[in-house]
Amino acid sequence: MNSKMITNLLTLLKKYSTGTKVLVWFLITQVVYLTMLLVTIPKVLTRASEMKLLDMMPTGYDIDYVKMLFENLGQAGREAYLYRQIPLDLIYPLLFSISFSLLLAYILKMITKEGNMVFYLCLLPITAGFFDYLENFGIIRMLVTYPDISIFVAKTTNVFSILKSMFTTLYFIALLVSILILLLKRIKIKRK
Repeated sequence: MNSKMITNLLTLLKKYSTGTKVLVWFLITQVVYLTMLLVTIPKVLTRASEMKLLDMMPTGYDIDYVKMLFENLGQAGREAYLYRQIPLDLIYPLLFSISFSLLLAYILKMITKEGNMVFYLCLLPITAGFFDYLENFGIIRMLVTYPDISIFVAKTTNVFSILKSMFTTLYFIALLVSILILLLKRIKIKRK
């Protein structure tokens, strides 16, 4: 992504980060997230023998873990992962990227000037979403080729999982710090 594209993207985020738009995107994102959390992930996990799904392992995994998980899932579990969980997880990164970028832009507009470099933090959820897609494509590849899982694909997908988790964590730290600054700013204004 070149600097002109990034500048245009940040301009769009600032423009569309209004209270109503942030709320609508956030609610849609949470509906999809809760559906995964309460419906599709538990359906897959019932066959996982106490193991975690690959996209729920922020510190990563290795080829042996992937093989053991897929073996424990069995045919029905792998199909539930591929045809029920992954399709929702192909929608979620886009929703996460949009809603959480808009949310941070909305908060940042209240605490700083428009041209401030801090708005680049709004790219964190987009970057996390990008790595989430790469992770999902790697998981799809491994599920489709099972039992012949490429070590290269497993290692690469693991890197994408870690990067997704890292950028997601950085985003939530930036969000929490921004909320704290906003609260402190509002308290200071009320005291005056």
